[in-house]
Amino acid sequence: MMKMMMISSGGTALQTLRLAPSLCKPPSLQTLTRYRHGLFRGPRLLPSLLRAVSSPALQPSSSGVEDEKVVVAKPQWKAAIDFKWIRENKDLVAGNIRNRNSSANLDLVLELYEKYLGLQKEVERLRAERNAVANKMKGKLEPSVRQALVEEGKNLKEALVTLEEDLVQLTDRLQQEAQSIPNITHPDVPIGGEESSIVRKMVGCQPEFTFTVRDHLQIGKDLDLFDFDAASEVSGSKFYYLKNEAVLLEMGLINWALTEVTKKGFTPLITPEIVRSSVVEKCGFQPRGQNTQVYSIEGSDQCLIGTAEIPVGGIHMDSILPDSALPLKYVAFSHCFRTEAGAAGAATRGLYRVHQFSKVEMFIFCQPEDSNMYHEELIQIEEDLFTSLGLHFKTLDMATGDLGAPAYRKFDVEAWMPGLGRFGEISSASNCTDYQSRRLGIRFRPFLSDASPANSKKGKGSAAPTQFVHTLNATACAVPRMIVCLLENFQQEDGSVFIPEPLRPFMGGLQVISPKFK
Repeated sequence: MMKMMMISSGGTALQTLRLAPSLCKPPSLQTLTRYRHGLFRGPRLLPSLLRAVSSPALQPSSSGVEDEKVVVAKPQWKAAIDFKWIRENKDLVAGNIRNRNSSANLDLVLELYEKYLGLQKEVERLRAERNAVANKMKGKLEPSVRQALVEEGKNLKEALVTLEEDLVQLTDRLQQEAQSIPNITHPDVPIGGEESSIVRKMVGCQPEFTFTVRDHLQIGKDLDLFDFDAASEVSGSKFYYLKNEAVLLEMGLINWALTEVTKKGFTPLITPEIVRSSVVEKCGFQPRGQNTQVYSIEGSDQCLIGTAEIPVGGIHMDSILPDSALPLKYVAFSHCFRTEAGAAGAATRGLYRVHQFSKVEMFIFCQPEDSNMYHEELIQIEEDLFTSLGLHFKTLDMATGDLGAPAYRKFDVEAWMPGLGRFGEISSASNCTDYQSRRLGIRFRPFLSDASPANSKKGKGSAAPTQFVHTLNATACAVPRMIVCLLENFQQEDGSVFIPEPLRPFMGGLQVISPKFK
């Protein structure tokens, strides 16, 4: 007859368990092994009960099913995280987490890693025992001996299946916790919040006006360049229609940026604008968290992109590149979609912060020793582009508190916006080292020359072990912010707006946007 019993341990809530007639059975091998590693599902059993209760005897009373099967969660994607390095550099990693105001739980990660190592060792031990039993059965044996080996092999197999399931679940949880640890930080990055960021360069000076300065919203209204009211009715707040010369201005900026960056040896791309959620996650963005900036598509595993960095980062996912192919440089055009959760205030009005916009993004895959050099190259390209338009801007080395999880170092460009009366961000350039490539599975295979004379004559070499590439991204042109800058900095007293010379060939030769009505 089945009895009911209440068991509690370690402050956990009491659970009602059915104790089956098998109470007199000895504990199974898998139960003992899983208990030893703290992996038994349900409440931890008191030592006295462990001897008496076998795992098939324990069933939650709420299920109403005597033989309920345990559902093993499907493993999520796995990043190639160097847990050994994290453990050996615990203090450095902990300090980096503090400096970046990250919520990562390093102690939990290390605790899970130790459990993982212990469980993996136990799995390997059982596999070795199973193989040894299998080898013993190959020879001629007495029936009783063979039967004993069959029983032993069966027990080992059952225990191994259970532990392998636990190993999958533990690995999954370890990955989930470890993936929140941010990239390590460049030693020269200033520590602190955004206010601690350091100005690397200041270019140009503020324009002087002899008339009352208008912001881009007023200029756009006077020149009939956008319609926020109609877009609000059609799509909601923070959407807009571009009209008349503003359309030419957007197209001109896109083609100008693509043309100029392509001249630098970048391959132009137009990317998909819907990607799998896993790719978003692997690039270091959170599509499902609170205050996410990512639009997720209901009923699917897909998201709208917030930047072309995501689909470009995924273009070589799960591949091994020859070192001769590096660096790979791309310049990509895409529309971008962001929820702008929590955005409010005067600085977010108009085109400054919107849900949908066009952007031209640069992206580089390179060898690890070259990423700092290419980071400088990217910021130089940005500075050259903005200088050629005659903008007043500053370049900042952003402090630790302003770095996203993937960034090893980030430079921001902030341009003067007369209508706002302050600098506003128009671009950034980040070196993500191998943070993204470890998640996206992008490696390269170095080719080392074989120094032996025989092979040298034959032109042979040797392949070294694969390494993870480094990834970098930078904004060549975020169109709405650029339109804000151009309208506000080049406004004229008669209400017109002057078009910088580099953009004119891309706007049909247009030199001035003039009022339509006198």
